[in-house]
Amino acid sequence: MEKEKILAALRQVRDPQTGRDIVTAGMVQDLETEGDNINFKLVVPSLQMQGKAELNFACMGVIAEIYPTASVNVHFMARTPGSQETTSIVPHIKNIIAVASGKGGVGKSTVAVNLALGLQKLGARVGLMDADVYGPSIPTMLGLTHLRPKVKDVTGTMKMLPLEAYGLPVISIGNIIEPDQAVVLRGPRLAAIIKQFVNDVLWPELDFLVVDLPPGTGDVQLTLV
Repeated sequence: MEKEKILAALRQVRDPQTGRDIVTAGMVQDLETEGDNINFKLVVPSLQMQGKAELNFACMGVIAEIYPTASVNVHFMARTPGSQETTSIVPHIKNIIAVASGKGGVGKSTVAVNLALGLQKLGARVGLMDADVYGPSIPTMLGLTHLRPKVKDVTGTMKMLPLEAYGLPVISIGNIIEPDQAVVLRGPRLAAIIKQFVNDVLWPELDFLVVDLPPGTGDVQLTLV
């Protein structure tokens, strides 16, 4: 099966919101063929958009006209917002979502973990950073308590490799210090750790980095801003 023929057929399908064909609109991604199977992603503004089922049937219909026996699998993926112009030194992280609260013990870390996993389930590439340096609970929640991140030399610069849980790259100070180790973190020292988590961790290409902040407003929040 020829990809060009498939794309030509898909050009007959129109985006219900813009009226453009879905190929020209950049909605068709990662088209793959294997035997009688045709797989591709269809990027839409929202997974709850109206007309999603009609789009699916339209794609399957035009492909069936040229390859009647093909098995067509359309994987819908929500479009992530484009990054704004920035001088960030982590351009491979498109969006950062900070999860904060005025006080502790209100389920902030639970929200951060579930938000990251939910975005991942929607097809986004997601990382999770535990910036709650005073009470890191994410290693416990994800079963990473006794693991330590490895270090890799990247063109002469040492980078930490994030741990992984449920397909999420994760970094936390809870995986760097011992559970019963007392650490005084304030001001410049705390700021340096947070910057290291952003800049010196070998994050993969991410659509979202979810950051679990400590309660209140203080050095961590100011450093991230």
